[in-house]
Amino acid sequence: MARVGAQNRPETMEILSMDRLIKVAAGAVLSAGVAAMAAAQGDAGGDEQLASDRITFSDGRTLDATVLREDDEQVWVDLGFQVLAIPRADIASILYLDDTTGGSGAPAEGQLYSVATDPLASREPEDHAESLGAAVIKVSTPSGLGSGFIIHEDGYAITNAHVIQGETNIRATTFSQEGQQFSREVIEDIEIVAVNDAIDLALIKMEHPDGGTFPIVLLNNDDDLAVGEPVFAIGNPLGLERTLSRGVVSTTNRAFWGLAFVQTTTEINPGNSGGPLFNLKGEVVGCTNMGALFADGIGFAIPARYIRDFVQNHQAFAYDKDNPNSGIRYHEPPTRLDFGAPAALNDR
Repeated sequence: MARVGAQNRPETMEILSMDRLIKVAAGAVLSAGVAAMAAAQGDAGGDEQLASDRITFSDGRTLDATVLREDDEQVWVDLGFQVLAIPRADIASILYLDDTTGGSGAPAEGQLYSVATDPLASREPEDHAESLGAAVIKVSTPSGLGSGFIIHEDGYAITNAHVIQGETNIRATTFSQEGQQFSREVIEDIEIVAVNDAIDLALIKMEHPDGGTFPIVLLNNDDDLAVGEPVFAIGNPLGLERTLSRGVVSTTNRAFWGLAFVQTTTEINPGNSGGPLFNLKGEVVGCTNMGALFADGIGFAIPARYIRDFVQNHQAFAYDKDNPNSGIRYHEPPTRLDFGAPAALNDR
């Protein structure tokens, strides 16, 4: 279902400014008109297929409306004829359309990853944690562990090349929660599909133990990341499973080794490597791969554009079991032992 945007509305409709929204609509959702709408929707019953985000108020009434944006104080919704800000204190819960339909995403044409097809509402990390966490995995090898994220329902996942470097005995752990029931599944059958050491990315494939499909995350396709934008990571730092950390984008193009990385204040520790960095829309904007030693709040992630390019061209980096270190690795030059002038140049 396409979300209603400004471009879809009649030209004569007034779109309220954010400041005026807060002033005019602070209590508007409890007004007679919206209350009547909520009551009418509540009387219609809850068995029909959800057609929009559903807001349940503290008094039990519900309102179906598209959530445009939200923060700790307000939730902005589109009623079709007006945009209103609802005080979060009056809301008991929100059931998002994305949570019941599998998200507003679709596979990119001919690719192993999916991108958003409709505008996604921004939510706080705690609202994303359960749904996105199901697509984040722990990647284990005899020499260590890292993280990864599933990009295709058939079990294709991204991790860092250095997480699986030189290893063929790889295991992945998936996590899922339905209501109060939490389950952990260890998958032994892992195939290394492609490895690119130059950008530190690897594509692996898992087989579902029950022959089913896996939950996935969406890749950001707009490259619209901004300095100061809130982001969060989910991973397994030091083996502490399903850890969420949050921060902001410090810069979008920190240069290392001829590549541009996303620098973030989000805590990145050993074990986070290969995990996703999300924006507040729940899209993967980077793959976390390193942090600064002896420094707090300095972490780095491989931008989504590199991930998309790697997956699009993964055949070029197909894993070769006879040459497991696929790709090019530049060795450090030998250090100089004698800093004097060579004897051959001494003409005195």
